[in-house]
Order: sequence, then structure tokens, then C-alpha cells
Amino acid sequence: MAHIDDPETQRANLGFIKASMQAPLLQRDEEFDLARRWRENGDERALHTLVKAYTRLVVATAARFRNYGLPMGDLVQEGNVGLMQAAARFEPEREVRFSTYASWWIKSAMQDFILRNWSIVRTGTTAAQKSLFFNLRRLRAKIEDQTGAPMGDAGRAKIAEELGVDLGEVVTMEQRLAAADQSLNSPIADGSDDDWQDFLADQRPSPEEVVIGMRDASTRSQWLAEALGELSARERTIIDQRRLRDEGATLEELGKELGVSKERVRQLEHRALMKLRASIMKRIEMPQDILLEG
Repeated sequence: MAHIDDPETQRANLGFIKASMQAPLLQRDEEFDLARRWRENGDERALHTLVKAYTRLVVATAARFRNYGLPMGDLVQEGNVGLMQAAARFEPEREVRFSTYASWWIKSAMQDFILRNWSIVRTGTTAAQKSLFFNLRRLRAKIEDQTGAPMGDAGRAKIAEELGVDLGEVVTMEQRLAAADQSLNSPIADGSDDDWQDFLADQRPSPEEVVIGMRDASTRSQWLAEALGELSARERTIIDQRRLRDEGATLEELGKELGVSKERVRQLEHRALMKLRASIMKRIEMPQDILLEG
């Protein structure tokens, strides 16, 4: 799914990148001091200085992901979000340079953005699938350079083993990366009046099937009502309270109501169900013209 910036946006992005590259670099003690001032005192000027100095890291990281078809400006914007998160969580006492720490946040923010927007179909829901998405092209190019031929099943198996995923996931991801999203409203060819959606089969039931289904449901309800009418009063009570309600009564509750044991209620229920089955089966087997006359 390709995205192209308009000329005005491109000029703005170039200006931002140029300004970012001109920002002075910070020494270890300087960045540690700025991070402490922001974290402990909420010094926004310190935060601005720290973030501005490492915006070049955001731009450099965005350039690595430019081949995924997303606007450079959007990648930089997402990277800046990751940079701000890194500044908020950076702990100078761990003696790690801020650039090292921030690079992980910047990369993670951009990768999440790419996975959300590269395709309208969600891609890479697990850590292994994300690793496959961002490393498949590199590993495939490496294998093809070594063999001098397009990647085959052996190469796919090697990638699956290296990234710890199933071979089927490699094949699926390879197909996804090779295809682009296409609108169902787009014409099947230039100058054609037919859209792709015109050739999709409608899986919904036809009007005739809907009417038949309604009629069948009505018939089944009629058969059940007639079959219930053939039961004794006690059997109808048991079926009604045990089978035709959302929360059926227990055998013990019905036994107390009818003045019999739980086992007797179970026997009556079984007998009533057998009567219902026999009655309905008799109607199913009855010739259609007789049913209509009845």
C-alpha cells in the first residue's frame, strides 16, 4: 500500500531533516544532566534540548524503513513519539547512553506504525511474526545472493529455523509482502465499468430460501405444539419447566411440586421426550398433501 507525500509536505520534511542534522551533539554528562532535570524537576527546556539533539537518530531510523511505502514524515513523527517516551523513562544512573536507550523506543514506535498501516489487513500479531515481517526481505536477499537463484523451499525452511517460526508462516508472509491491497471498488481494467466487487458471489440466502426457512420454522413450531397437546398434564409441566425455559427447573424442585421422587420425574421426562419424538417423526413421514389438508 504505497503512500506518497505531496510536494509541500516533502519540502517541510526536508527542512525538518536539515534542521535536525544541524543540532549539536551532546556529551554523556550533558545528556545525563538534561534527563535528570526533566525527570526530577519537569524542566521542559531540558527535555526540548535532549530531544532536539537526538532527532537525527529518528531521521536515520526512518530512512531504514522507507522501503515499506509509508511517508517519511509519518515515520519521523512516530519516531519522535518513541523518542519522547524514551526521554520520560530514561534512567541516567544505569550508565547507558541516551542514544542507545532511545534507539529501541524509536525503532519500536516505527515498527508498530508500519504494522498498523502497511496493509488494511492486520500483519504481525506476535513477536515472532513481527520479526519475520521485518527480516524476511533481508534474509531472502542474502540467500538469493549466496545461491544465485530465487529462494526455494530450502531457503524458506532456513529462514523459518533462524527466526523460530513455522514454515507455513514464512510462505504466508512472503505472499503478503508480494501483494498489495486493492479496493473492491476499483475497476477490473482501465476503462471498464465493472468493479472487482461485481464478481463476488453473494453468500446470503436468496429470498426464496428465506421464505422457505420461515415456513419451515412455522411448521416445526406447529408440530411441536400439536405433539405437546398429546402429552398428559404432568408430562407437559415437566417438559415446559425442564426443556422450554432458559433456566430449567431441577428434578428435585419438580419432584416437590408434583409430589413424586426425583427418579420418578426423570422417568416421566424420558417418557414424554420419547412421545414427542414419535409424534414429530410421524408428521415428518406423513405425505405432504395430507399435511396440507389437515
